Amino acid sequence: MAAVTFASALNQALRDALTADEGVSIFGEDVGVAGGVFRITDGLARDFGDDRCFDTPLAESGIVGLAIGMCMTGLRPVVEMQFDAFAYPAFEQITSHVAKMRNRTRGAIGLPIVIRVPYAGGIGGVEHHCDSSEAYYAHTPGLRVYAPGTVEDAYSLLRAAIDDPDPVVFLEPKRLYWSKAEVDLAALAEGRGVTAPGQAVVRRPGEDVTLVAYGPSLSVAMDAAEAAQDEGWSVEVVDLRTINPYDDDTVIESVRRTGRCVVVAEAQGFASVGSEIAARVQERAFHSLAAPVLRVSGLDIPYPPPKVEHLHLPSVERVLDTIARLQWDDTPDLRYVGGAR
Repeated sequence: MAAVTFASALNQALRDALTADEGVSIFGEDVGVAGGVFRITDGLARDFGDDRCFDTPLAESGIVGLAIGMCMTGLRPVVEMQFDAFAYPAFEQITSHVAKMRNRTRGAIGLPIVIRVPYAGGIGGVEHHCDSSEAYYAHTPGLRVYAPGTVEDAYSLLRAAIDDPDPVVFLEPKRLYWSKAEVDLAALAEGRGVTAPGQAVVRRPGEDVTLVAYGPSLSVAMDAAEAAQDEGWSVEVVDLRTINPYDDDTVIESVRRTGRCVVVAEAQGFASVGSEIAARVQERAFHSLAAPVLRVSGLDIPYPPPKVEHLHLPSVERVLDTIARLQWDDTPDLRYVGGAR
């Protein structure tokens, strides 16, 4: 195995999909010759031709509208919204047409579109470049929403999204593009060791509390679980991997074992995916809970300037402080004081 970056895993997934299916094409703003602003499509136009990987005008609604028409002729388009908030001009197309076409046609027409969205913060970006917009899409029936948090899932979930007969909003955490892991991409391409979409994974076992995370917050949860050992806490981390479909069973099984749950998600907290997870845990595992389900989220504000984004984003210190609020039986007045809140 070799060290592979999150970005190169995505690039290889697109490359393998283009090779496997002549109906797959990739397009968006600057994805052709330039290879995208994050170079995720680097080399694809050169190797597959500009009829299969090409640039479009700066018109997100037109990009998605074109993809809808292509699907109706039997093609499988993969489109890129250059940044998370840049996708909003296409929102009407996505929610009114992409999400509803199968239902509107009584199942006769599916739209196998993948809408790639580089999203979330942690890169020192400015407003309109760092939104966590997953709740908009997850709230829309007819859309699947994937949010990989590992290099392995960057590859395998993107391949699964392209093969899916229904539309997928594929959220790519920008802060993870340069993360690395030892991954056998050839094995993943053959389906070996691949976990299917809709199946959450326990990334770290624990006994005292469950952290539920996805996408860019997974690494924060993992780091917090490691740091929690110094406080004597055994922390389990559940990676959702996909928001829709959502894996109730794995989350509830974990919480019933640990008795405590903290949801870690970068998006603003009010009316969020984190809110839905907390509600579902309380409804389904209420009698197993030793404390209320708590959340660590972004602040309910527009995305802040780069110099203060660290105050907005979930951090290891904020997660540990929240775990400490869960009121342990043997130390009811416990407060975490290991770092700034």
